[in-house]
Amino acid sequence: MSAATIKGLEGLQRFSVTLEDHVATVTMTAPPVNAQDRIFRDELPRIFDVLHDTREVRAVVLTGEGRAFSAGADLRERPNLAGEAGAYPGHNRRVRAAFDAVMECGKPVIAAVNGPAIGAGCVLALCCDIVLVAEEAFFAMTEVDVGLAGGVRHILRFFSQSDARLMIYTARRIPGPELLRMNVASACLPKDRLLAEAQAIAKQIAAKSPLAVQAAKRSFFLTEEMPLHEGYRFEQTQTAALSSAEDTKEAQRAFMEKRPAVFKGV
Repeated sequence: MSAATIKGLEGLQRFSVTLEDHVATVTMTAPPVNAQDRIFRDELPRIFDVLHDTREVRAVVLTGEGRAFSAGADLRERPNLAGEAGAYPGHNRRVRAAFDAVMECGKPVIAAVNGPAIGAGCVLALCCDIVLVAEEAFFAMTEVDVGLAGGVRHILRFFSQSDARLMIYTARRIPGPELLRMNVASACLPKDRLLAEAQAIAKQIAAKSPLAVQAAKRSFFLTEEMPLHEGYRFEQTQTAALSSAEDTKEAQRAFMEKRPAVFKGV
């Protein structure tokens, strides 16, 4: 199933979307380096909002076409502080909305980082639930090289305090094997195996109870900044809500009967 058959994803200019076995593969298609311009940032929330509401989708893979995952923001579109009043707040809001759409999507998102992920490209990868990187890929936050500063809070979600500062202050490249060693990525693979591995993980997720997986993602997202007691209490409310769902009953029957479960998303 292609994007043309998913209502709401017609006419994309910077992305392509395919759907197979309940896994949506979202590919950035903005040559030469998948830079993030205004069209990119308008389309990204639309894609992930639609996938959030599409019952046939149970997991998502995000990757880049060509040699880069995403080289970050298109600096040619950055507002001039001396220019139009309100340009910067509007720009910043669009940037936040693009990242938030990935994080808030109810379906788990796996980043298949096929090449350089720089600046906003690095942040986009870190907005995903699971990160896989190609051996030749790297992360870099190069804002200081152009007199800017940004992405600190997102970097701190995955990197240690010292490594985050090293990355931000120096703008150095962190290669794929090093990202694996730092526990930023779950796997570092040859590029020709990367997408298949990401899709295999996504299919494994898609075979689980959709309601349970979505509840788990909701817990990860909402409890990240909560103290332990409050966070665990919230998780227990999710378990209680799931207990009466038909999918939960089917999962338990299938487990006892040693057969694959058939989920209906109810």
